Amino acid sequence: MLGVSNTSVMNMENAIRGARNPMNSWARMDSYYNDAHEYVLGENDLNLAKRLCGAGTDHRKFIRQILVSVDITAPLYWWKEYDTYKVATVANSTSTMHKIHSKPFELDDFSHDHMTEESKEKFQGYIDYMETIRLKYVETKDKAYWYDLIQLLPSSYNQLRTCTMNYETLGNIYRARKNHKLKEWHTFCDWIKALPYASDLITFTDGEK
Repeated sequence: MLGVSNTSVMNMENAIRGARNPMNSWARMDSYYNDAHEYVLGENDLNLAKRLCGAGTDHRKFIRQILVSVDITAPLYWWKEYDTYKVATVANSTSTMHKIHSKPFELDDFSHDHMTEESKEKFQGYIDYMETIRLKYVETKDKAYWYDLIQLLPSSYNQLRTCTMNYETLGNIYRARKNHKLKEWHTFCDWIKALPYASDLITFTDGEK
């Protein structure tokens, strides 16, 4: 499973203004904030943005200045793949090192949505065993039990991270992962497609505009 929440898209106004710097064409800016304080691209600005995006990475530098912050909850096996994107990404995560023992283990702490019923039944027994270890650690503070928890923790464990990235990075992720075998990537790519002006600024194919 993968969940996204608290999405914020920031700095679009400044990015569009900067896109006009090379030609000193600020007078043609026609974007505005609507009553919901959402930045709406006017016809002039949107046409310019689409032309620059279609002209290649050297010309669409402005989308690197459109920033996105989002909370993502996903299993550790997905985070291992996400962590290959080190350029223009920042993340703060919940800590397994410090908080792994702070609450009882439950099935929904782990991604199990694609498990067979047989595996889910076996996995529940594994979780129950981890819970006995957690209780022993809470009672004794014996670090050996803490190590048991850390080293027994499966890659299906769900972790929350607050992530910041930009539209260019999201475009690279989308094109690389939209057909990935992991369903979590499909959920993430669906979230990307729902961002403001995603079809114009993120998910297009290079050279199509």
